[in-house]
Amino acid sequence: MSHVQVCYTSAGCNRGPFSADWGKNGLVCFAYSRAIAIYQPEGFSVAGGIIRTYTGHAGKVNCVAWISNGSSNEAEFVSGSTDHTIKLWSLHQESKGALVTLTGHEDSVTCVSSLYIEGQDKNDPPTTLVVSASVDSTVRIWVRKDSDVKEQQVLRFGSGFALSLATFIIPGTNTPLLACGCDDHKIHLYVGGSDLMFAKVTVLTGHDDWVRSVHFTADDDGNMLLASCAQDHLIRVWKFVQKNMPAQKVDNVFKCISDLPQEEEITVKETILSFGEQAGSHLHFAVSLESVLAGHENWVYSVRWQPAQITASGGCHQPLKLLSASMDKTMILWSPDLATGLWMEEVRVGDVGGNTLGFYGGLFSPCGQSILGHGYQGAFHQWSFNESSRGWEPQVTCSGHFDSVVDVAWSAADGAYILSASVDQTTRLHAPWIRAGIDPSWYEISRPQVHGYDLQCLAVLDKYSFASGSDEKLIRVFKAPRNFISNFCQLCGRDLDSELGGKALSSLPMGANVPALGLSNKAVFSVEENKVEESTKMGQYSENYFTALDLTAPPSEDQLIQNTLWPEEAKLYGHGYEIFSLAASPDGKLLASACKAAKAESANILLWDVEQRKILASLTGCTLTVTQMAFSHAGDRLLAVSRDRCWVLYRREGDSFVVEAQVDKRTTSHARIIWTCAWSHDDKFFFTGSRDKKVLVWSSQSVLEQTPPVAQASLQLPDSVTALACAPVFLTTSRYLIAVGLDSGDIHLYSWSPLDTWKLLVSLDQSQAHHLTVTRLSFRQQTGRLGHEQSDHWLQLASSGSDFAVRVYDIDLLKL
Repeated sequence: MSHVQVCYTSAGCNRGPFSADWGKNGLVCFAYSRAIAIYQPEGFSVAGGIIRTYTGHAGKVNCVAWISNGSSNEAEFVSGSTDHTIKLWSLHQESKGALVTLTGHEDSVTCVSSLYIEGQDKNDPPTTLVVSASVDSTVRIWVRKDSDVKEQQVLRFGSGFALSLATFIIPGTNTPLLACGCDDHKIHLYVGGSDLMFAKVTVLTGHDDWVRSVHFTADDDGNMLLASCAQDHLIRVWKFVQKNMPAQKVDNVFKCISDLPQEEEITVKETILSFGEQAGSHLHFAVSLESVLAGHENWVYSVRWQPAQITASGGCHQPLKLLSASMDKTMILWSPDLATGLWMEEVRVGDVGGNTLGFYGGLFSPCGQSILGHGYQGAFHQWSFNESSRGWEPQVTCSGHFDSVVDVAWSAADGAYILSASVDQTTRLHAPWIRAGIDPSWYEISRPQVHGYDLQCLAVLDKYSFASGSDEKLIRVFKAPRNFISNFCQLCGRDLDSELGGKALSSLPMGANVPALGLSNKAVFSVEENKVEESTKMGQYSENYFTALDLTAPPSEDQLIQNTLWPEEAKLYGHGYEIFSLAASPDGKLLASACKAAKAESANILLWDVEQRKILASLTGCTLTVTQMAFSHAGDRLLAVSRDRCWVLYRREGDSFVVEAQVDKRTTSHARIIWTCAWSHDDKFFFTGSRDKKVLVWSSQSVLEQTPPVAQASLQLPDSVTALACAPVFLTTSRYLIAVGLDSGDIHLYSWSPLDTWKLLVSLDQSQAHHLTVTRLSFRQQTGRLGHEQSDHWLQLASSGSDFAVRVYDIDLLKL
């Protein structure tokens, strides 16, 4: 076991129709920010969650796809990015980077498709075919044989471009088929020759808007089916039936597109096409429009065929079922009626209403008994077929922020959960799900705040209370409702009676909802009150109303948005500009806040009495935006660092704080903005980290005796320091453990002693940490691992980053 292990990773899926793919190996690969995550869905293993991440792209990842080999041991996948490149990755690769990087596109890569083509001889290694589409109006075809990868061909679409791709091997042959759904409302069909050069064989017309997705399958009779969907809200199913026709003597093994009628819609009337070459003769297919499926009320972004099933005799059975996902917030499962052969809607899942936006993609599990959707807000929605009830039931899925995460903090008292805040305008609560006989697995348990402004910071006040600041001029204070506390105890293995320290649970609100066009979470004390409220709002803007939950598993995305909000306790007004940083005293009674400031008059820190909801003091000293603040563990001092390269140390006097020590622009030791600060657990030292790539150590005693204060020690880092945290215990006698987060996304663990130098203990690279700026680091103030038996030699560290990710690390102190 290594010194540091990733315990939990949370991240939302990128917005895009092709940003996730469910492989036959049972794993989901999905894109988040500039990285790819491998996700094991709950129910397909002992415990679900993100098991690994891959980094290497320099831009947002638009599309991912497993390289299909027809078996359940898929081990390679491909990704495309706004950095104009395509990368091939392996689950089993020893190196941390991509196997191959393909360059050639001149603009963002929007979709990819890939498969293996078996060799002519059983001993020949398969050839990997990768097809990519870009907004540079080209489709590029790449071929990998052994370790040699080359660009085989470029298909140009003039002023248009391909929006979707599908590759398929014609049944009974080794001939690849390529379909391109384009912005000209057509599907362009290409077939590959023995040299893997592709030629166009026909154009399928009929859609009235951009073709958003295409997907191939084969039925039990060896016929091919192509499903397509478009922004015209319709789905079309095309059937390719193989015909036995006499061989024709032609110079080209392909029927040239110029020989086919142009701009003619293929309808029920069959059109004969010649594909490829097999055993010296052509393959002839009759192509017809099998069906037009109308059921969605908005753009249809995705169509997927149910995977083939292995029968008891070892054969392969293809159940004809089609999954579609739409921006109308629903996914539909279609199947042909056995009696009439007409395609019918078998089941519809999703959220007809609510706060969620539509689906971008829908995926089948390898067994076909589960479906997974991903949408605009980065969340996964999973349903599985229940044999007993003969219905589709929601399942637990991973979730995460879909934009930069700006802050993360452990709960007060015993560090029972972590809170994260993001510019995606949500605050999320993460905790381990405790089940008998299964290792704890972390999930999002609640979404206390769904806001209308980008959040910038948060501060934990007590065990079930926190404050948040956003791009508005006020601070909002939230307190947990009783429905959350009871569900939290149930899911996380805690005793409800002792959780509130004897305080009556019944005195708390049951939950909260947000009025239409409102920003405040309004407390709900009873279901009856909620129903009365609902009846008085008839005919006005539609609202979501709180429903009490009795959870035995982590909530679904719909439940998180609607039924896990925390009531807003107070609004604190006083700042003239957007809130930027918050800090709470250890007892949670004092709150320090600061806003964005371009001059000293606005850079003051407001000190709040949380219970009285009033300003105790306005602290001066900084001249530009205060980037971070930290109370000492004793609560008698407040440290503030700012964009003016300075820090100020305040000492408590009665109900106020006074400046005890500071450095100004002339005496500061930092050459650039100070982004972060942290106290040692014994309050003897504090640390500051800056864009100048330095961490400086200051003695809280000597800074009072020196004029100007002088740093006691300095650490040079390879990149800007953006986050710092100090462990709650000594590593050994007088050696402190400090976590340092960098602008590059790396996290380093160092030990330091006043009598010794810095020692690098562990470096977490981008695949283990973050691939964009580390925005916050926070040690759990108690030893041990949540959900496991208490052990003093373990620590847990939480981190957040601009890459949408929240991570929790288990640190084994005995091995450091």
